[in-house]
Amino acid sequence: MRERPDMPIREMREMREAWHTVTTEPTDVCYEETVSGDRRALWCSPLGVPRDRVLLFFHAGAFVAGSLATHRKFGGHLAKAVGARTLLIDYRLAPEHVYPAQLDDAVNAYHWLLGNGYHPENIACCGDSAGGTLALALPLKLRDIGTSQPAVVLAISPGLDWECEFMDANKGNDVSLTAAGVSRLVQLFIGETRIDDPLLSPQYGDLAGMPPVYLVMGGYENLLGGALRYAEKARQAGVDLTLDVGHERQHIYTIAAGNDPEADATIARFAEWSRARLGLQGERVECL
Repeated sequence: MRERPDMPIREMREMREAWHTVTTEPTDVCYEETVSGDRRALWCSPLGVPRDRVLLFFHAGAFVAGSLATHRKFGGHLAKAVGARTLLIDYRLAPEHVYPAQLDDAVNAYHWLLGNGYHPENIACCGDSAGGTLALALPLKLRDIGTSQPAVVLAISPGLDWECEFMDANKGNDVSLTAAGVSRLVQLFIGETRIDDPLLSPQYGDLAGMPPVYLVMGGYENLLGGALRYAEKARQAGVDLTLDVGHERQHIYTIAAGNDPEADATIARFAEWSRARLGLQGERVECL
């Protein structure tokens, strides 16, 4: 992607389907297909965890790629570490469905959970890359429509700098993301949405009242600059925000769960941070 920002959509999607190969298979996790609203979804359920807590997860892929298959194993690792089930959502992709179709699917998935007996205080809204953007935008949308917000948010390497104003922070270190590549992806998914729409670029929104946020970034990724700006604005708005930067790590490095000790350590830190906020007691399951 760094060398070929104009890569055809089909090739881009096929390439990203290999993401799962960097993740080990978590043990003692069951998978069950379901339908959330009108979208395919996948439960990742570690053995013995309570069934009333859920990590609602939106996958990476710049809104144009990624799938349940790319994040199945990662969803299992995350669920196992926290001690709750993960629900992966197969949201619609651009350019066939431009933004905010993806956010609409996220809202519908959240309402589906509420309709199936889950309480907001038992839901964590999670995602990586573009999915991390959705995880941060969803609480703002829920507030706008009068729906109670989730207990916590996990945003891993979220897209927060679609205008590429802060992309030079790691220009010599980021091996995948460039301003040219991000700008091309924006043209594929933005449709008629304004680039400064808070529901696409959450840093432009009123962040007061956001649930606690755990923000994970790679220390070597170009999106770090935008995340630092978001973190500053969120803290100024009184948001309980924890910023966790992986030393010398790349974009969505946590997907290498089981293969990268830094990824496993980051997942473990989020698990410890989130368990009390989700009302989970006892020792967590190790991320193996």
